[in-house]
Amino acid sequence: MDTMRERFASVTTQLLDEDPRLAVVLADIGVDGFRSAQERHPGRVVNVGIREQLLVGVGGGLALAGMRPVVHTFASFLVERPFEQVKLDFGHQDVGGVLVSAGGSYDWPAGGFTHMAPGDVALLDSLDGWTVHVPGHPDEADTLLRRAAAAGDDKVYVRLSVQTNGTPRPVDGARFLTVREGTGGVVLAVGPMLDNVLAATEGLDVTVLYATTVRPFDDAALRAAVAGATAADVVIVEPYHEGTSTRHANDALEHVPHRVLGLGVGRRELRRYGQLDEHLAGQGLDARSLRERITGFLAR
Repeated sequence: MDTMRERFASVTTQLLDEDPRLAVVLADIGVDGFRSAQERHPGRVVNVGIREQLLVGVGGGLALAGMRPVVHTFASFLVERPFEQVKLDFGHQDVGGVLVSAGGSYDWPAGGFTHMAPGDVALLDSLDGWTVHVPGHPDEADTLLRRAAAAGDDKVYVRLSVQTNGTPRPVDGARFLTVREGTGGVVLAVGPMLDNVLAATEGLDVTVLYATTVRPFDDAALRAAVAGATAADVVIVEPYHEGTSTRHANDALEHVPHRVLGLGVGRRELRRYGQLDEHLAGQGLDARSLRERITGFLAR
């Protein structure tokens, strides 16, 4: 199976051939995947070098000129380092584009904290009008990337990751999916966290929802799932900062008494490199830890 980043390169290369309005902006990272596209479309595949603020600024300029920019690098260099450019060159200028990140929260632990971005979605939450996709499988990334590229002049963030689920789901870029039904509570798994959540909740009487589009938040799906439960207890498991979506869940359920537990990457920095699975365990996001945390919350 190809990775999400490999699928991104192949899908976007195809879209460049089909849509003359599309342009790709890179900052050295990911250039090899676009060699053939750059040869065919030298004016629409731009590598600005290791200049992340310029990366986003060029994307905003292309959008002002009527293009549909697809801007790509690691999440820490796409959202955190050039956040002012994201806020001004896309947000304040009210133009759209597609920001496609790699690296996630700790996909490459050996790169150190400079290459980790567990706060990316929370940062974008401070801005207006961003759609956020978090695919959990390369096939889902394929669908969501095509949807993002065709989304008119909307502002879209696509968060790619090394961690994937074993099976793709029929995502549509809008709704949460019901993967398992129960009455003892609701567990919302975001993107690549689904497999661990399914393993953690095996045999438990809970509904499992699956989200690959977290902004806009699917209020209706959460309300419907809670309506079918005996208790309005909700656990959200996200692959970035814990609690990022709890506000949205609380807003969706403001009409009923409820409890929400947000699980995700903690604020405490893990300073040993380790491997991806070790970081998951260190953050309490492996299946065993999730089961303990979910059952402990539901039992209270």
